[in-house]
Amino acid sequence: MRNDATKRLMWSGLVAGLGALSSLAASKLAAEIWRRVFHEDPPE
Repeated sequence: MRNDATKRLMWSGLVAGLGALSSLAASKLAAEIWRRVFHEDPPE
């Protein structure tokens, strides 16, 4: 893995993957908070 282009591609993939996972986690957490506060499902 001495190729800089490969390392950059792997880094970009890692950042994108972690960003997607954190976005999903934030959405689920926000929905759970909404349900507990308003006792209903969040708006679509």
